[in-house]
Amino acid sequence: MRSSNPVFSRRGFSRDNGYAGFNAAPQAGATAAGANPYAQGTAANPYATNPYAQPDTQYGVPQAPARSGAMTIDDVVTRTAITLGTVVLGAALAWALLPVDEANLGKSYGIAIGAALVAFVLSLVQSFKRRPSPALIVSYAAFEGVFLGVISSAVSTYIGPGVVMQAVLGTMCVFAGVLLAYKMRWIRVTRRFYGFVMAAAVGFMLLMVVNLLFAVFGGGDGLGFRSGGLGILFGVIGVILGACFLALDFKQVEDGIAYGAPREESWLAAFGLTMTLVWIYLEMLRLFSILSGDD
Repeated sequence: MRSSNPVFSRRGFSRDNGYAGFNAAPQAGATAAGANPYAQGTAANPYATNPYAQPDTQYGVPQAPARSGAMTIDDVVTRTAITLGTVVLGAALAWALLPVDEANLGKSYGIAIGAALVAFVLSLVQSFKRRPSPALIVSYAAFEGVFLGVISSAVSTYIGPGVVMQAVLGTMCVFAGVLLAYKMRWIRVTRRFYGFVMAAAVGFMLLMVVNLLFAVFGGGDGLGFRSGGLGILFGVIGVILGACFLALDFKQVEDGIAYGAPREESWLAAFGLTMTLVWIYLEMLRLFSILSGDD
């Protein structure tokens, strides 16, 4: 099982998890529904009341008959609000309780790095679990919030007090823009789109790792991917990649609801959306920090 964050491979809706989606392959004799390259066909939905009945389709996604305990959009919104709310609460507490003045900067940074490592480990554990664990997901959100709170406080203190608000507003605008584009079908998630995004994300992450290694062993800013003109370019690329992964997240939610995924899977949808939004926020924060420093 995988998450939707660009750091990891996508988990998707696979048959071994009980429903269809990104990682699903049609069974012998099943026909793909409409133009949806991820659909398995009328016989592939294990949650339909009559899985062999001809389903309704909308943009090629079979619509499973309503059943008790199936995931709904309200479930996804509620769980996402819980995870994002935990991130915001953790960030607010870290901002207030972990000062980044000269006397406490080292200690606060140490706590932030430790929280980031714990959040990373928790996200890995959840990504490879077959079923969602609300406790793991909420814990990840709390530690991620601590990390974001210290980093945001440092940026606000040493770079500019308006940078954090710009990054928050930028993240909200990206989310709203991608959601609108997805609902209007200006963005269509196909296998080609999915493959391109994953390839671009892997390339982006490899470049960032190489840049980090050069910075650690060679000093300075490594290859210059985190400052100046190149930093701005890669910041924009990072935001665009985050926007693409948001579209994949929306497709994941849409398929889960269409195929009648269990309600507990809404926690995975919330997990993926939260990780993607954190990614976008960090790229926005870095981008606006560079732009503010160039003024």
